[in-house]
Amino acid sequence: MFGCLVAGRLVQTDAQQVASDKFVFNLPDFENVNHVVVFMLGTVPFPAGMGGAVYFSFPDPNVGQVWQLLGFITNEKPSAIFKISGLKAGEGGAHPFGMMAAPQAPSVAQVGVSVETLDQLAQQTPVSNAAVSTMDSFTQSQMTPNPSEMYVPASSILKWYENFQRRMVQNPNFWKT
Repeated sequence: MFGCLVAGRLVQTDAQQVASDKFVFNLPDFENVNHVVVFMLGTVPFPAGMGGAVYFSFPDPNVGQVWQLLGFITNEKPSAIFKISGLKAGEGGAHPFGMMAAPQAPSVAQVGVSVETLDQLAQQTPVSNAAVSTMDSFTQSQMTPNPSEMYVPASSILKWYENFQRRMVQNPNFWKT
């Protein structure tokens, strides 16, 4: 039902179901992870009125295992990017995972998804440093005109590239002359 992605690594779809409504991904070598993406696979939607609270926990010998709320995913918002590099051990609060068994390796963190009602999700506050990234695509209407800069339409670049490809097929060495 869920996937987890860290840049430079393979996609994880092997979440362990630790309760009927709770799933956990192990994140080895978490010290080198800045952001994590949690997403729905698209094969099974949440039941009506439900969503998933996304939590993060990393090992801390002084504090123990503390789960921190990062944010949520829903059928309407099936993926989210979370910054985990600035999170501090020991910060967190009540969470649905309890003190479940932590991974044995000291450099393995966990990302958990807890299926909860949308009303419950709306009342929860993520840790401040988790800063859900929102990346929208740029459109021309969002660009601020600047008379000292020249903008090249994407269609012009595409036309140039198609001409370049055509000339390479005709004469692979044309650019050398």
